[in-house]
Amino acid sequence: MLTRRQLLQGTGAALVAGAGLPAAIRSAGAQNPAGATRAPLPAPAGQGYTPVITLNGGSLPWTMDNGVKVYHLIAEPAQREFAPGMLVNCWGYNGSTPGPTIEAVDGDRVRILVTNHLPEHTSVHWHGLLLPNGMDGVGGLTQPTIQPGETFVYEFTLRQSGTFMYHPHGDEMVQVALGMMGLFIIHPKNPAERPVDRDFCFMLHAWDIEPGSYRAKPATMTDFNIWTINSRVFPGIDPLVVRMGDRVRIRMANLSMHEHPIHIHGHHYVMTGTDAGWVPASARFPETTVNVPVGTIRVMEFVADAPGDWPLHCHKTHHTMNAMGHTVPNMVGVQQSDLEGKIRSLIPGYMSMGESGMGEMSQMNMPLPENTLPMMTGEGPFGAIEMGGMFTVVKVRENLAHGDYADPGWYQHPPGTVAWKLEGKS
Repeated sequence: MLTRRQLLQGTGAALVAGAGLPAAIRSAGAQNPAGATRAPLPAPAGQGYTPVITLNGGSLPWTMDNGVKVYHLIAEPAQREFAPGMLVNCWGYNGSTPGPTIEAVDGDRVRILVTNHLPEHTSVHWHGLLLPNGMDGVGGLTQPTIQPGETFVYEFTLRQSGTFMYHPHGDEMVQVALGMMGLFIIHPKNPAERPVDRDFCFMLHAWDIEPGSYRAKPATMTDFNIWTINSRVFPGIDPLVVRMGDRVRIRMANLSMHEHPIHIHGHHYVMTGTDAGWVPASARFPETTVNVPVGTIRVMEFVADAPGDWPLHCHKTHHTMNAMGHTVPNMVGVQQSDLEGKIRSLIPGYMSMGESGMGEMSQMNMPLPENTLPMMTGEGPFGAIEMGGMFTVVKVRENLAHGDYADPGWYQHPPGTVAWKLEGKS
Protein backbone atom coordinates (compact mmCIF):
# COMPACT_ATOMS: atom_id res chain seq x y z
CA MET A 1 0.00 0.00 0.00
CA LEU A 2 1.28 3.44 -0.86
CA THR A 3 0.10 6.98 -1.14
CA ARG A 4 -0.02 8.97 -4.36
CA ARG A 5 2.76 11.20 -3.01
CA GLN A 6 4.96 8.19 -2.30
CA LEU A 7 4.25 6.84 -5.78
CA LEU A 8 5.29 10.07 -7.43
CA GLN A 9 8.30 10.56 -5.23
CA GLY A 10 9.61 7.21 -6.35
CA THR A 11 10.38 8.73 -9.47
CA GLY A 12 9.79 32.61 -16.52
CA ALA A 13 9.49 33.56 -19.25
CA ALA A 14 12.31 33.48 -21.80
CA LEU A 15 15.15 35.96 -21.46
CA VAL A 16 14.92 39.04 -23.62
CA ALA A 17 16.52 38.14 -26.93
CA GLY A 18 18.56 41.26 -27.49
CA ALA A 19 18.29 44.90 -28.35
CA GLY A 20 17.47 45.76 -31.92
CA LEU A 21 15.97 42.39 -32.92
CA PRO A 22 12.49 42.55 -34.47
CA ALA A 23 9.73 41.41 -32.13
CA ALA A 24 8.62 38.76 -34.63
CA ILE A 25 12.06 37.18 -34.52
CA ARG A 26 12.40 37.40 -30.73
CA SER A 27 9.04 35.67 -30.26
CA ALA A 28 9.32 33.12 -33.05
CA GLY A 29 8.59 29.68 -31.73
CA ALA A 30 7.32 30.94 -28.37
CA GLN A 31 5.18 28.45 -26.51
CA ASN A 32 1.43 28.20 -26.96
CA PRO A 33 0.29 27.65 -23.36
CA ALA A 34 -3.32 26.85 -24.21
CA GLY A 35 -2.23 24.10 -26.56
CA ALA A 36 -4.54 25.35 -29.31
CA THR A 37 -3.50 24.52 -32.86
CA ARG A 38 -2.05 27.55 -34.59
CA ALA A 39 -3.09 28.52 -38.09
CA PRO A 40 -0.32 27.58 -40.55
CA LEU A 41 1.98 30.28 -41.83
CA PRO A 42 1.17 31.07 -45.46
CA ALA A 43 3.76 29.90 -47.94
CA PRO A 44 5.88 32.87 -49.04
CA ALA A 45 5.00 34.27 -52.45
CA GLY A 46 6.38 32.19 -55.25
CA GLN A 47 7.30 29.21 -53.07
CA GLY A 48 4.13 27.17 -53.54
CA TYR A 49 4.91 24.51 -50.94
CA THR A 50 2.56 23.36 -48.18
CA PRO A 51 4.00 24.85 -44.96
CA VAL A 52 4.54 22.44 -42.08
CA ILE A 53 2.44 22.57 -38.94
CA THR A 54 4.67 22.29 -35.86
CA LEU A 55 2.50 20.89 -33.08
CA ASN A 56 2.26 23.48 -30.28
CA GLY A 57 4.83 25.61 -32.06
CA GLY A 58 5.61 27.58 -35.20
CA SER A 59 8.13 28.36 -37.93
CA LEU A 60 11.00 30.83 -37.84
CA PRO A 61 10.52 34.09 -39.82
CA TRP A 62 13.14 35.05 -42.36
CA THR A 63 14.08 38.08 -44.42
CA MET A 64 15.80 38.40 -47.80
CA ASP A 65 19.23 40.01 -48.19
CA ASN A 66 20.48 40.11 -51.79
CA GLY A 67 19.05 36.69 -52.59
CA VAL A 68 19.98 35.10 -49.24
CA LYS A 69 17.33 33.96 -46.73
CA VAL A 70 18.35 35.27 -43.32
CA TYR A 71 17.18 33.62 -40.08
CA HIS A 72 18.02 34.44 -36.45
CA LEU A 73 18.19 31.84 -33.69
CA ILE A 74 18.68 32.84 -30.07
CA ALA A 75 19.97 30.14 -27.71
CA GLU A 76 18.51 31.03 -24.31
CA PRO A 77 16.77 29.76 -21.19
CA ALA A 78 13.02 29.41 -21.64
CA GLN A 79 10.07 28.27 -19.55
CA ARG A 80 7.79 25.72 -21.21
CA GLU A 81 4.35 24.62 -20.08
CA PHE A 82 4.33 20.84 -20.59
CA ALA A 83 0.60 20.74 -19.78
CA PRO A 84 -1.69 22.89 -17.63
CA GLY A 85 -0.31 22.64 -14.10
CA MET A 86 3.32 21.94 -14.98
CA LEU A 87 5.93 24.54 -15.93
CA VAL A 88 9.53 23.53 -16.64
CA ASN A 89 12.63 25.71 -16.77
CA CYS A 90 14.38 24.63 -19.94
CA TRP A 91 17.00 25.78 -22.41
CA GLY A 92 15.91 26.31 -25.98
CA TYR A 93 15.77 28.72 -28.89
CA ASN A 94 13.74 31.91 -29.36
CA GLY A 95 11.80 31.42 -26.15
CA SER A 96 10.77 27.80 -26.57
CA THR A 97 11.73 24.15 -26.68
CA PRO A 98 11.80 22.81 -29.28
CA GLY A 99 13.00 25.91 -31.08
CA PRO A 100 11.07 27.25 -34.06
CA THR A 101 11.02 25.12 -37.19
CA ILE A 102 13.26 26.39 -40.00
CA GLU A 103 11.62 26.09 -43.42
CA ALA A 104 13.47 26.62 -46.68
CA VAL A 105 13.62 25.27 -50.25
CA ASP A 106 16.20 23.09 -51.95
CA GLY A 107 18.69 25.40 -53.66
CA ASP A 108 18.18 28.32 -51.27
CA ARG A 109 21.19 30.18 -49.96
CA VAL A 110 20.58 30.54 -46.20
CA ARG A 111 22.30 32.63 -43.55
CA ILE A 112 21.53 31.71 -39.93
CA LEU A 113 22.66 34.06 -37.18
CA VAL A 114 22.99 32.29 -33.83
CA THR A 115 23.16 34.47 -30.72
CA ASN A 116 24.12 32.85 -27.42
CA HIS A 117 22.24 34.02 -24.33
CA LEU A 118 23.05 30.89 -22.34
CA PRO A 119 25.36 30.98 -19.28
CA GLU A 120 27.89 28.80 -21.15
CA HIS A 121 29.27 28.29 -24.66
CA THR A 122 27.32 26.47 -27.36
CA SER A 123 27.28 25.68 -31.10
CA VAL A 124 24.65 24.51 -33.58
CA HIS A 125 24.94 21.32 -35.62
CA TRP A 126 22.68 21.00 -38.68
CA HIS A 127 21.81 17.30 -38.37
CA GLY A 128 21.61 15.54 -41.73
CA LEU A 129 22.41 18.56 -43.91
CA LEU A 130 25.04 18.35 -46.63
CA LEU A 131 27.20 21.45 -46.22
CA PRO A 132 30.81 22.71 -45.98
CA ASN A 133 32.77 21.21 -43.10
CA GLY A 134 33.28 24.57 -41.43
CA MET A 135 29.49 25.04 -41.18
CA ASP A 136 28.83 21.67 -39.51
CA GLY A 137 28.70 23.21 -36.03
CA VAL A 138 30.89 20.92 -33.92
CA GLY A 139 32.52 23.06 -31.23
CA GLY A 140 36.30 22.65 -31.09
CA LEU A 141 36.45 20.56 -34.27
CA THR A 142 34.88 22.57 -37.08
CA GLN A 143 34.56 25.96 -35.35
CA PRO A 144 35.27 27.82 -32.11
CA THR A 145 32.41 27.57 -29.64
CA ILE A 146 29.95 30.46 -29.38
CA GLN A 147 30.61 32.16 -26.06
CA PRO A 148 27.87 33.89 -24.03
CA GLY A 149 26.91 37.16 -25.69
CA GLU A 150 28.46 36.25 -29.06
CA THR A 151 26.71 35.83 -32.42
CA PHE A 152 28.05 33.42 -35.05
CA VAL A 153 26.98 33.27 -38.70
CA TYR A 154 26.32 30.02 -40.56
CA GLU A 155 25.86 30.42 -44.32
CA PHE A 156 25.52 27.70 -46.95
CA THR A 157 23.50 26.64 -49.99
CA LEU A 158 20.93 23.89 -49.49
CA ARG A 159 21.64 20.83 -51.62
CA GLN A 160 18.75 18.51 -50.75
CA SER A 161 15.14 18.34 -49.65
CA GLY A 162 13.75 16.45 -46.69
CA THR A 163 13.49 16.55 -42.89
CA PHE A 164 16.44 17.45 -40.69
CA MET A 165 17.24 18.82 -37.22
CA TYR A 166 19.39 21.34 -35.42
CA HIS A 167 20.90 20.89 -31.97
CA PRO A 168 24.07 21.82 -30.04
CA HIS A 169 27.42 20.11 -30.37
CA GLY A 170 28.82 21.73 -27.24
CA ASP A 171 28.11 20.39 -23.73
CA GLU A 172 25.60 18.26 -25.59
CA MET A 173 24.54 16.10 -22.64
CA VAL A 174 23.28 19.11 -20.69
CA GLN A 175 22.04 21.27 -23.53
CA VAL A 176 20.03 18.62 -25.39
CA ALA A 177 18.69 17.20 -22.12
CA LEU A 178 17.37 20.66 -21.21
CA GLY A 179 15.55 21.00 -24.52
CA MET A 180 17.86 22.55 -27.13
CA MET A 181 16.65 21.15 -30.44
CA GLY A 182 14.55 22.06 -33.46
CA LEU A 183 13.48 20.89 -36.91
CA PHE A 184 14.89 22.00 -40.26
CA ILE A 185 12.51 21.34 -43.16
CA ILE A 186 13.74 21.70 -46.74
CA HIS A 187 10.96 21.62 -49.32
CA PRO A 188 11.57 20.36 -52.87
CA LYS A 189 12.38 23.03 -55.45
CA ASN A 190 9.48 21.81 -57.61
CA PRO A 191 6.25 22.22 -55.57
CA ALA A 192 4.67 19.40 -57.60
CA GLU A 193 7.28 16.98 -56.27
CA ARG A 194 6.16 14.89 -53.26
CA PRO A 195 2.93 16.87 -52.69
CA VAL A 196 0.80 16.42 -49.58
CA ASP A 197 -2.31 18.19 -48.33
CA ARG A 198 -1.27 18.46 -44.67
CA ASP A 199 2.24 18.31 -43.28
CA PHE A 200 2.88 17.95 -39.52
CA CYS A 201 6.15 17.78 -37.59
CA PHE A 202 7.26 17.19 -34.01
CA MET A 203 10.20 16.14 -31.86
CA LEU A 204 10.19 13.36 -29.25
CA HIS A 205 12.04 13.83 -25.99
CA ALA A 206 12.37 12.36 -22.49
CA TRP A 207 12.90 14.19 -19.20
CA ASP A 208 13.63 13.31 -15.58
CA ILE A 209 11.76 15.92 -13.54
CA GLU A 210 11.15 15.12 -9.90
CA PRO A 211 7.69 16.12 -8.58
CA GLY A 212 7.93 19.52 -6.98
CA SER A 213 10.93 20.58 -9.05
CA TYR A 214 11.05 22.84 -12.11
CA ARG A 215 14.07 21.59 -14.03
CA ALA A 216 15.04 18.30 -15.62
CA LYS A 217 18.10 16.40 -14.38
CA PRO A 218 20.51 16.40 -17.35
CA ALA A 219 22.70 13.55 -16.08
CA THR A 220 19.89 10.96 -16.25
CA MET A 221 20.60 8.26 -18.82
CA THR A 222 17.77 5.70 -18.49
CA ASP A 223 15.21 6.41 -15.76
CA PHE A 224 13.09 9.15 -17.33
CA ASN A 225 9.58 9.92 -16.09
CA ILE A 226 8.18 12.53 -18.51
CA TRP A 227 7.74 11.77 -22.23
CA THR A 228 6.91 14.59 -24.60
CA ILE A 229 5.87 15.46 -28.13
CA ASN A 230 7.30 18.93 -28.84
CA SER A 231 7.79 19.38 -25.09
CA ARG A 232 4.09 18.87 -24.37
CA VAL A 233 2.36 15.88 -22.75
CA PHE A 234 -1.16 14.61 -23.32
CA PRO A 235 -3.72 16.11 -22.99
CA GLY A 236 -1.74 19.30 -23.65
CA ILE A 237 -0.63 18.19 -27.15
CA ASP A 238 -2.31 19.60 -30.25
CA PRO A 239 -4.40 17.14 -32.28
CA LEU A 240 -3.58 16.55 -35.94
CA VAL A 241 -6.66 17.89 -37.73
CA VAL A 242 -7.12 16.59 -41.29
CA ARG A 243 -9.80 16.38 -43.95
CA MET A 244 -11.22 13.14 -45.28
CA GLY A 245 -9.20 12.15 -48.33
CA ASP A 246 -6.17 14.29 -47.45
CA ARG A 247 -2.73 12.92 -48.05
CA VAL A 248 -0.98 13.51 -44.72
CA ARG A 249 2.71 13.65 -43.90
CA ILE A 250 4.00 13.30 -40.31
CA ARG A 251 7.67 14.10 -39.65
CA MET A 252 8.93 12.67 -36.32
CA ALA A 253 12.40 13.42 -34.90
CA ASN A 254 13.89 11.78 -31.80
CA LEU A 255 16.62 13.33 -29.65
CA SER A 256 15.67 11.43 -26.48
CA MET A 257 17.72 8.54 -25.10
CA HIS A 258 15.05 5.95 -25.94
CA GLU A 259 13.61 4.67 -29.21
CA HIS A 260 9.89 5.23 -29.74
CA PRO A 261 7.60 2.91 -31.74
CA ILE A 262 4.94 5.38 -32.95
CA HIS A 263 1.61 3.70 -33.67
CA ILE A 264 -1.37 5.05 -35.59
CA HIS A 265 -4.94 3.75 -35.26
CA GLY A 266 -7.45 3.36 -38.08
CA HIS A 267 -4.94 3.79 -40.92
CA HIS A 268 -1.78 2.33 -42.40
CA TYR A 269 1.16 4.52 -43.26
CA VAL A 270 4.43 4.11 -45.11
CA MET A 271 7.85 5.50 -44.27
CA THR A 272 8.80 7.97 -47.01
CA GLY A 273 11.83 9.65 -45.45
CA THR A 274 14.61 9.64 -42.87
CA ASP A 275 17.19 12.22 -41.78
CA ALA A 276 19.26 11.07 -44.77
CA GLY A 277 16.56 11.96 -47.32
CA TRP A 278 13.63 10.38 -49.09
CA VAL A 279 13.02 6.61 -49.21
CA PRO A 280 12.66 5.25 -52.76
CA ALA A 281 9.14 4.08 -53.58
CA SER A 282 10.45 0.55 -54.18
CA ALA A 283 11.63 0.32 -50.55
CA ARG A 284 8.38 1.40 -48.88
CA PHE A 285 5.88 -0.94 -47.25
CA PRO A 286 2.73 -0.48 -45.14
CA GLU A 287 2.96 -0.29 -41.36
CA THR A 288 0.91 0.81 -38.39
CA THR A 289 3.89 1.15 -36.00
CA VAL A 290 7.19 2.72 -37.01
CA ASN A 291 10.15 2.80 -34.65
CA VAL A 292 11.99 6.13 -34.35
CA PRO A 293 15.49 5.27 -33.04
CA VAL A 294 17.64 7.65 -31.01
CA GLY A 295 19.08 10.49 -33.07
CA THR A 296 16.96 9.84 -36.15
CA ILE A 297 13.96 11.10 -38.11
CA ARG A 298 11.15 9.09 -39.63
CA VAL A 299 8.71 10.58 -42.13
CA MET A 300 5.36 8.83 -42.53
CA GLU A 301 2.57 9.38 -45.04
CA PHE A 302 -0.99 8.09 -45.27
CA VAL A 303 -4.33 8.90 -46.84
CA ALA A 304 -6.94 9.94 -44.26
CA ASP A 305 -9.77 7.73 -45.48
CA ALA A 306 -11.54 6.90 -42.19
CA PRO A 307 -13.40 9.60 -40.22
CA GLY A 308 -13.03 9.65 -36.45
CA ASP A 309 -10.68 10.43 -33.57
CA TRP A 310 -7.71 8.12 -34.04
CA PRO A 311 -4.87 7.83 -31.47
CA LEU A 312 -1.26 8.42 -32.46
CA HIS A 313 1.13 7.38 -29.69
CA CYS A 314 4.30 5.66 -28.59
CA HIS A 315 3.61 1.96 -28.07
CA LYS A 316 5.92 1.67 -25.08
CA THR A 317 3.21 1.76 -22.45
CA HIS A 318 5.23 3.65 -19.85
CA HIS A 319 5.86 6.37 -22.46
CA THR A 320 2.15 7.20 -22.40
CA MET A 321 2.19 7.93 -18.67
CA ASN A 322 3.37 10.96 -16.71
CA ALA A 323 5.57 11.20 -13.62
CA MET A 324 5.73 7.44 -13.13
CA GLY A 325 7.98 6.27 -10.30
CA HIS A 326 10.52 3.50 -10.89
CA THR A 327 10.27 1.82 -7.49
CA VAL A 328 6.53 1.10 -7.38
CA PRO A 329 5.79 -2.21 -5.61
CA ASN A 330 3.51 -4.72 -7.30
CA MET A 331 0.16 -4.51 -5.47
CA VAL A 332 -2.00 -6.35 -8.01
CA GLY A 333 -4.10 -8.89 -6.11
CA VAL A 334 -2.94 -7.69 -2.68
CA GLN A 335 -5.97 -7.33 -0.36
CA GLN A 336 -5.62 -3.98 1.42
CA SER A 337 -9.01 -3.05 2.86
CA ASP A 338 -8.24 -4.48 6.33
CA LEU A 339 -5.29 -2.12 6.75
CA GLU A 340 -6.62 0.94 4.92
CA GLY A 341 -8.76 2.13 7.84
CA LYS A 342 -5.93 1.74 10.35
CA ILE A 343 -3.50 3.66 8.15
CA ARG A 344 -6.07 6.38 7.51
CA SER A 345 -6.35 6.98 11.25
CA LEU A 346 -2.66 7.86 11.19
CA ILE A 347 -2.55 9.49 7.72
CA PRO A 348 -5.83 11.32 6.99
CA GLY A 349 -6.85 11.04 3.37
CA TYR A 350 -4.76 7.93 2.73
CA MET A 351 -5.99 5.76 -0.17
CA SER A 352 -4.79 2.29 -0.98
CA MET A 353 -4.39 1.53 -4.66
CA GLY A 354 -3.10 -0.99 -7.15
CA GLU A 355 -5.04 -4.04 -5.94
CA SER A 356 -7.09 -4.20 -9.15
CA GLY A 357 -4.68 -2.43 -11.48
CA MET A 358 -3.88 1.27 -11.89
CA GLY A 359 -6.91 2.33 -13.91
CA GLU A 360 -8.44 3.71 -10.73
CA MET A 361 -5.77 6.42 -10.76
CA SER A 362 -7.60 8.27 -13.53
CA GLN A 363 -10.77 8.36 -11.42
CA MET A 364 -9.20 9.67 -8.21
CA ASN A 365 -9.20 13.33 -7.38
CA MET A 366 -6.08 13.16 -5.28
CA PRO A 367 -3.80 16.03 -4.28
CA LEU A 368 -0.55 16.17 -6.22
CA PRO A 369 2.88 17.43 -5.25
CA GLU A 370 3.78 20.85 -6.62
CA ASN A 371 4.42 21.18 -10.35
CA THR A 372 3.71 17.68 -11.57
CA LEU A 373 0.99 15.80 -13.45
CA PRO A 374 -1.20 12.74 -12.87
CA MET A 375 0.15 9.55 -14.37
CA MET A 376 -2.98 9.08 -16.47
CA THR A 377 -5.22 11.92 -17.49
CA GLY A 378 -7.38 13.34 -20.27
CA GLU A 379 -11.15 13.21 -20.65
CA GLY A 380 -12.89 11.99 -23.78
CA PRO A 381 -16.55 11.86 -24.81
CA PHE A 382 -17.00 8.53 -23.01
CA GLY A 383 -14.93 9.19 -19.88
CA ALA A 384 -11.29 9.05 -18.82
CA ILE A 385 -8.85 8.30 -21.67
CA GLU A 386 -6.18 7.12 -19.19
CA MET A 387 -3.21 8.30 -21.18
CA GLY A 388 -0.39 10.81 -20.76
CA GLY A 389 3.02 11.53 -22.27
CA MET A 390 3.48 10.67 -25.96
CA PHE A 391 -0.15 10.47 -26.99
CA THR A 392 -2.27 12.63 -29.26
CA VAL A 393 -5.21 12.28 -31.64
CA VAL A 394 -5.54 12.40 -35.43
CA LYS A 395 -8.96 14.00 -36.03
CA VAL A 396 -10.24 13.08 -39.50
CA ARG A 397 -13.30 15.06 -40.60
CA GLU A 398 -15.33 15.65 -43.72
CA ASN A 399 -16.16 19.15 -44.98
CA LEU A 400 -13.13 20.93 -43.51
CA ALA A 401 -11.78 23.91 -45.40
CA HIS A 402 -8.33 23.52 -46.93
CA GLY A 403 -6.60 25.72 -44.35
CA ASP A 404 -8.76 24.77 -41.36
CA TYR A 405 -6.68 23.31 -38.52
CA ALA A 406 -8.97 24.28 -35.64
CA ASP A 407 -9.89 21.50 -33.22
CA PRO A 408 -13.33 20.29 -34.39
CA GLY A 409 -14.21 18.74 -31.01
CA TRP A 410 -15.02 15.10 -30.45
CA TYR A 411 -16.19 12.91 -33.33
CA GLN A 412 -19.94 12.36 -33.60
CA HIS A 413 -20.35 8.67 -34.35
CA PRO A 414 -23.14 7.61 -36.73
CA PRO A 415 -25.87 5.58 -34.98
CA GLY A 416 -24.98 1.94 -34.49
CA THR A 417 -21.21 2.39 -34.92
CA VAL A 418 -20.12 2.50 -31.24
CA ALA A 419 -19.41 -0.64 -29.21
CA TRP A 420 -22.27 -1.21 -26.76
CA LYS A 421 -22.90 -2.98 -23.49
CA LEU A 422 -24.55 -6.39 -23.78
CA GLU A 423 -27.41 -6.58 -21.31
CA GLY A 424 -27.92 -9.76 -19.34
CA LYS A 425 -25.50 -12.66 -19.10
CA SER A 426 -22.60 -12.78 -21.50
